[in-house]
Amino acid sequence: MTPADLADAIVTAIGRAVADGDLDVTVPTTVTVERPKTPGHGDYASPVALQLAKAARRRPREVAEVLAGWLVTANGIASVDIAGPGFLNFTLAGDALGEIARTVVRAGEGYGQASKPRDVRVNLEFVSANPTGPVTLASARWAAVGDALGRILTAAGYSVGTEYYVNDAGVQIERFGASVLAAAAGREILAEGYHGAYVAEIAAAVLAARPELLDLPENEARAVASAEGLALMLTEIRSTLEGFGVHFDRWASEQALHTAGALTKAIDDLRAQGHVYDADGAVWLRTTDFGDDKDRPLVKSDGQPTYFCADAAYYRDKRGRGFDQLVYLLGADHHGYVARLKAISACFGDDPASNLDVIIGQLVTLSRGGAPVKMSKRAGTFLTLHDLVDAVGVDAARYSLVRSSLDSSLDLDLDLVTRQTSDNPVFYVQYAHARISSLLRNAEALGLPSASETADVALLTHPREVDLLRGLGEFPRVIEAAATLRGPHRVARYLEELAGVYHRFYDACRVLPQGDEEAGPLTGARLLLVAATRVVFSNGLGLLGVSAPERM
Repeated sequence: MTPADLADAIVTAIGRAVADGDLDVTVPTTVTVERPKTPGHGDYASPVALQLAKAARRRPREVAEVLAGWLVTANGIASVDIAGPGFLNFTLAGDALGEIARTVVRAGEGYGQASKPRDVRVNLEFVSANPTGPVTLASARWAAVGDALGRILTAAGYSVGTEYYVNDAGVQIERFGASVLAAAAGREILAEGYHGAYVAEIAAAVLAARPELLDLPENEARAVASAEGLALMLTEIRSTLEGFGVHFDRWASEQALHTAGALTKAIDDLRAQGHVYDADGAVWLRTTDFGDDKDRPLVKSDGQPTYFCADAAYYRDKRGRGFDQLVYLLGADHHGYVARLKAISACFGDDPASNLDVIIGQLVTLSRGGAPVKMSKRAGTFLTLHDLVDAVGVDAARYSLVRSSLDSSLDLDLDLVTRQTSDNPVFYVQYAHARISSLLRNAEALGLPSASETADVALLTHPREVDLLRGLGEFPRVIEAAATLRGPHRVARYLEELAGVYHRFYDACRVLPQGDEEAGPLTGARLLLVAATRVVFSNGLGLLGVSAPERM
């Protein structure tokens, strides 16, 4: 019986109590089940009686007594005790906890995933860096976190569409084209342009493809350099991200919104909602009505649409494609976008609290031996995703970028990340999976099945076995919490904790027989437990986009 199974049993008990007239409450769809802080208080605990007491117009302990009467007869529950003001403490039947191992092995790759899909479509936009240079180290963090979050949301039952928004219109693209053209012509690039060896590489490639470039009129040459250079840069960005294991469902173009008239349509819709006004020759959106610090221009006095107008059109485009929730992953330098995006959502008639989620992440830096890593030779002024992957590899890079909350800045110590010791988190977790794989290969060589349907899981009573079973049972709830709280780091920290629990189990509980010793029922039960643990490590690492090696 997993915590999710127990939560279902509690909900069923509440429904029966309501149907029988013992309680007068609305039956919840789910309830909280947690590990008790004191081990002697049972296997699991729930504060559900305290949560229902006000609606039931009864004392929490009375509600607990009613529920305990229904729950004590449920399959898999040995006893239900009431503690304090009304906490329910559960002790599972002898084999109920052990059945978690069989449940995990039976579910395989599906273990931890939602039992049924949610009727919610989520659009997840991340990275979306200007296509004027390589993928930076900061964007690498959003790539790792965003991709992991997409996998986790999918596992939690959401229908997810991932998206990269290409800012291929505006001043930055004009400056990029001018920089490429200057590099191709051997001229000095203006101070506000783009610099670094990559610009010269792009310029050489453009010149090779369009040898007539330098003979064209200046404006035409700049347009060609801009278009060709942008295409090459996007190809490199896409290749870099795919090599990092990040694949987007859609690459959305800002320029395509302009071409399709989406900005004008957005303004018309917002005007129809009563939130647009004209002043000083410009068109404004009254965002201060929805918490912004000032109203924002949609069209400047020279008739040119603003970036904010494109943001509004893009929001409208996403919602028009049927997405219920729009999730944006943005860097710390975009903090001011939060109020603006919320105002856009509200101006279109949506509820920002349910239709919009803007996640702001902090920056990442690299160090080695306590000293900052120098800037990329190719990029000139910043570190790139290529720099990180070249230094530590894809697995270590992805795991290290994901394991910390986005709320905190991240300093990656390259010496630690590449160290094959237990103080390196990614090595610690991957080694646990490899160690299990080795054990199961040895079991197979001895002719011992690792996932026997007849294994007697009631024999798994050693404290270290119980700890491991409880840890495996937590995995579905970890996924749910990571999805709800938009925190992929929760999966990484769970895996690290589980690795510690497994290593302690391995040290205390011998799994395979030694010498002439015969394999007994306990051997089969422990092999099933070990096989289940491998499933969870594999599934958890998969959610983070990190491999689960069988040998290290």
